[in-house]
Amino acid sequence: MEILSYIVWNPSLSIGPFRWYSLCWLIGLALAYLVVKRLYKEQHIKDELFDPLFIYCFIGILIGARLGHCLFYQPDYFLTSGQGFVEMLLPIHFGNDGSWLGRTFGFFFTGYEGLASHGGTLGLMIALWLYVRKTQLSLWTVLDNIAIATGITACFIRLGNLMNSEIIGKVTDVPWAFVFERVDQLPRHPGQLYEAIAYGILFVLMWWLHKKGMSVGKPQTTGNVLQVGTGWYFGFCLTYIFTFRFFIEYTKEIQEAFEASMPFDMGQLLSIPFVVLGVWCMVRAKK
Repeated sequence: MEILSYIVWNPSLSIGPFRWYSLCWLIGLALAYLVVKRLYKEQHIKDELFDPLFIYCFIGILIGARLGHCLFYQPDYFLTSGQGFVEMLLPIHFGNDGSWLGRTFGFFFTGYEGLASHGGTLGLMIALWLYVRKTQLSLWTVLDNIAIATGITACFIRLGNLMNSEIIGKVTDVPWAFVFERVDQLPRHPGQLYEAIAYGILFVLMWWLHKKGMSVGKPQTTGNVLQVGTGWYFGFCLTYIFTFRFFIEYTKEIQEAFEASMPFDMGQLLSIPFVVLGVWCMVRAKK
């Protein structure tokens, strides 16, 4: 097929003063904030217990996602020199890019280039555990509330990856293939779009199940796994996302050269424990 048969993709990295990637992150987090705020209101949880939740989540996701990328995908760079270690912790890169900072101090700001979703998930879980210890709320209630909102945030994060032409798919001849001009002139699977659609569907499904659970009976109804607080939503969210992530990796290019010799790439290996945890949470909820 001719290249004109495919979707040629080369959008601007920014819209006005904002980078598309950062904007998608902010939109995803803001929507999740509104969703969880509504869930807290439905469950009559005090506003003062909700207020610190966003800070815990934001810091947990950012630190976890950054460390996850550096430790899982590029440990040979970030852990073998003092310069790499500093770049892991701070949003800078050492060198001279022609800017005033680069010429004067030998480094320039880049933002955090490299964030791993598996690390972000683990960081979020640790942050929620700390949040629960401070607020004395039920851990399963908090995890379920966050799980219901997770799909919308994950959807926008992957749309940000699409706008950045990163996490590209393998070469293919499917008619909906994207030619990421910023990368090369080859038609590829739009893996970011596949994930964004899947996570958008997850959010709609989770919200529908939540509403269905509310209509079954009071929050303490025995045996109703669709009530928030059983851990079922959290388990379903993990199982759905990371099962899909495992199989969608077959359409994506490896991120680091060392993965080429592995039977499963790093994304697949890291997904397995989350799937196991998710299934365990769902079984526990039914019991």
